[in-house]
Amino acid sequence: MIPPKKFGIWGNTDKDLFWKVLPEIISWSSHNAMEVYLTTRILDHENGANLNSRKISSKDDISNLDFMLVLGGDGTFLSLARAIEDRSTPILGIHLGDLGFLAKVTLKDLFPRLDQVNKGHYVVEERILVQASIDKDRKKINQVALNDFVICNGQSHRMLNALVNVDGHMVGNYRSDGLVVSTPTGSTAYSLSAGGPIVTPKVDSLIITPTAAHTLTSRPLVVPASSKIIISFPDTDDAIQFIADGQIHEILDSTCTVEISKSDYNVSLIDFDDTDYFETLRKKMGWGKRGDQ
Repeated sequence: MIPPKKFGIWGNTDKDLFWKVLPEIISWSSHNAMEVYLTTRILDHENGANLNSRKISSKDDISNLDFMLVLGGDGTFLSLARAIEDRSTPILGIHLGDLGFLAKVTLKDLFPRLDQVNKGHYVVEERILVQASIDKDRKKINQVALNDFVICNGQSHRMLNALVNVDGHMVGNYRSDGLVVSTPTGSTAYSLSAGGPIVTPKVDSLIITPTAAHTLTSRPLVVPASSKIIISFPDTDDAIQFIADGQIHEILDSTCTVEISKSDYNVSLIDFDDTDYFETLRKKMGWGKRGDQ
């Protein structure tokens, strides 16, 4: 890969650890003759008032950067992935806690990994996103997510009645606490906790997983990523919640329909030849602990 010359920083400004490591990164960039750009959120923060760095004023500024460095948890990573949209700027995720599925580099490996990126010793991995077009009050609401969309009843906590069609074919009437439609990236998130399968990122697919299904015959379903999933809500009086990546909320009703498909663009992640997806799974899931001890 071509060694980068400039990069941006996106971070969880609520974490003290972020403010501790930020000056070290800025110092590293100066030592390596790289330009660093900070988001307005960082520079407007009381801790960022004295930082003498270039500003990312808009999403379009991200297009001119060689990569984005995101510091936080997987939630911070998800917010950046949505903000980048169809811009091809790759993301390098640094987890400020334990190892994450998205932010895969830990703080102890931060500067060795940055040195690798500076030398062009990295690979770019493409991940699909999922998009939703919501028909509400004769208007279209568009959302995109890297992990998943979750649909559930609002404050009533009653059973969700959702009719699911895939490519014009009726799949079934799901009676459950909710539905999760996830990408392979999101298969290790909420979908997994609801009993969905783990799908490796290179499998081009979408996963439909009911949460707490009220019938034993309702099971997770994996469909091709090219599928068009349409969800409607017959005989429903309650308000329905639609949630993108656990962060963006919409309130729907029985007149709404949701059309879900693979996004027209991908998000690019910086990775390294020596990282191992299954090793991350073992560490996060605690697989094989007894045998390893």
